[in-house]
Amino acid sequence: MFYPSQHGDIPSGKDVSALVCLTPAESKRLIAKAIPAMPEVATAMKNGTIILSRGTTNAFVAEEILGIKIEPKSAYTMGCITGGELVANQTESRWKPFVVRQGKQIEVSPKDALDEFAAGDVFIKGANAVDPQGNAGILVGGAQAGTIGEAWPIIAVRGSHFIVPVGLEKLVPSVIEATRQCGALRFKYSMGLPCGLFPLVNVLVVTEVQALDILAGVSATHVASGGIGGSEGSVVLSVHGDEEHLEKAFELVKSVKGEPPVAAPPKVTPPASRFNYDSLSLWRTQNPRRR
Repeated sequence: MFYPSQHGDIPSGKDVSALVCLTPAESKRLIAKAIPAMPEVATAMKNGTIILSRGTTNAFVAEEILGIKIEPKSAYTMGCITGGELVANQTESRWKPFVVRQGKQIEVSPKDALDEFAAGDVFIKGANAVDPQGNAGILVGGAQAGTIGEAWPIIAVRGSHFIVPVGLEKLVPSVIEATRQCGALRFKYSMGLPCGLFPLVNVLVVTEVQALDILAGVSATHVASGGIGGSEGSVVLSVHGDEEHLEKAFELVKSVKGEPPVAAPPKVTPPASRFNYDSLSLWRTQNPRRR
């Protein structure tokens, strides 16, 4: 579900609006700024545990939560879409996922931290898909569903907070229908690593819309997407609020303008053409023990 609005209606006659445009990198930065401002995260920073799973959006989130710099941000992801294909990051110098306890980074594996997770703790992971109903989806290529396969059962049972920062460039009509249409071993051909789509429901999804509400107390409507010349995947929003809050929101959007795009990892899995796009052969490159 989308993170619920924290603000009331705008008084009659006080509504003003603005049209803003965000590239994918600018959206990632805006959303990342909103995560530490969420009450669930602020409370866990004081009294609990936060796990920052890998992902390029989470590289931005880690910077905002921990006050560090992650470059290149592709070093904080395992899989990505680049060069027009689904690939795995094979660069050796990858960052480990961060675990934060009572505001301090600790040297504990996410798996060990999950073993001790309580209801007030927070797991943060980006997504590859989000739909208008607030469902999110994560592409998974590993036979055991990777990190999400470990984390989801624990979080769902214990009632911990699962926060999903995801830009509207990843909007799809239905995550549930997309899940039905995916399955790594169903495909005959694949342009890159074949994947399933792991659906996440009843998680706290934060897009640009929720970020602007959290940070500036305004409402926003997604009105257009697209772009060329480096602005591919951009999101256009109509933002509404009273004058004070709209000014705050507009200054916030201006502050993230010019965020550089995330570069591709220097070393990724071989191109699919090398395997004649055979899906099973591609899957075996990442799951060599599976037939």
